[in-house]
Amino acid sequence: MGSLNKMNFITKLSALCLRKSKMQQRHQSSRRPAVPLGSRILTDPSKVFEHNMWDHMQWSQEEEENAKEKAAENSLVKVQWEDQDKYEREASKYWNEFYKTHKNNFFKDRNWLFLEFPEILPEKRREELKTEERSSEHTKINSTNSFSHKNEMFEEGEKYWKKNYGGGSTSVQGYVYNKKQAKSLTDNPQGKNCGEELGRLESFPGSDATYRILEVGCGAGNSVFPILKVLCNTPGTFLYCCDFASGAVELVKSHSSYNSAWCSAFVHDVCDDALPYPFPDEILDVILLVFVLSTIHPDRMQGVVNRLAKLLKPGGMLLFRDYGRYDTAQLRFKKGHCLSENFYVRGDGTRVYFFTKDEVWNMFNLAGLTEVQNLVDRRLQVNRKKKVKMQRVWIQSKFQKPLLLSLNNPEETTERHP
Repeated sequence: MGSLNKMNFITKLSALCLRKSKMQQRHQSSRRPAVPLGSRILTDPSKVFEHNMWDHMQWSQEEEENAKEKAAENSLVKVQWEDQDKYEREASKYWNEFYKTHKNNFFKDRNWLFLEFPEILPEKRREELKTEERSSEHTKINSTNSFSHKNEMFEEGEKYWKKNYGGGSTSVQGYVYNKKQAKSLTDNPQGKNCGEELGRLESFPGSDATYRILEVGCGAGNSVFPILKVLCNTPGTFLYCCDFASGAVELVKSHSSYNSAWCSAFVHDVCDDALPYPFPDEILDVILLVFVLSTIHPDRMQGVVNRLAKLLKPGGMLLFRDYGRYDTAQLRFKKGHCLSENFYVRGDGTRVYFFTKDEVWNMFNLAGLTEVQNLVDRRLQVNRKKKVKMQRVWIQSKFQKPLLLSLNNPEETTERHP
């Protein structure tokens, strides 16, 4: 299924969930809205301060132009070259100081991960989690409204996939292929020998696992521990997580929920192509890259993405979320903090880049990955106490590594369960 059809599916699915929902009940909850990218829509501007966040904001042409002007203005004065070189050479020092100061108190746990990125979970665990949530919801609400909005999303997704793939598809290692692709995969001698080659390799952390995840830039573990909470009782799964700030990795390892039986945290600089990972290439099912690529110098980003793509097994997914162009964080920078176009240094020495979705697409496409999702997520964040409104912009993307044999049949594509 092409990316356009997939986006249409997500849009229609979101609309369906919105029609079925009772918005008043949704607004009373402090939880993140359950359909993709949220569903709290601001229809009455006079009610803007009733909630902390509004989803799917549309910018006017005037707002767009004002944002461009602010970005152009704060980019007029560039950081001196000597200082830019220092920020690059000493990047790990600045992040180590950050974690030494804030420890694990700065960022909140990303409990929204499974809503936006259900692909993190193995297919079987997704089904089990959905069943658990359905059972839990039955005990909380009456029978006339017995399914949560999240369950509606999963169930409508199931209907879609059964309708479009159920009769002519099969599953190989958790991925959905049409019958011709599945036959090619199982008949391929190289595919048959893949597991044997892996078995001959020296033992490594997670070598016995059948489903492996890597989080790049794990920080203090704000994604690691929500993931482990779900995966710790899932046989055959293993989570790798790395950061080039040794202080961050130590925070993860010292956490009470850390267990080397199903997780391996290690220090790693993803910009160093020569630095080996503690596992072979092409064994990862999922790579999580959330608010990490923006901290890297733009000239080095493509090399990082290229290297990460090699770690994915054919059919594996790279899940990406990061800052978007003209986010409030970009517009708030003062003159003298701009390193290069759309790349800035904060007061603590850490750096941040602000992407467009076209830039993201180009990087992952050049790395040989196929778009599954690539969206601009615009939200209105509100400080109700101070009566302040902030336009937030993020890019959320999912890219998949094609099957090796798809190079011979470019018209054939693979899709994962939603």
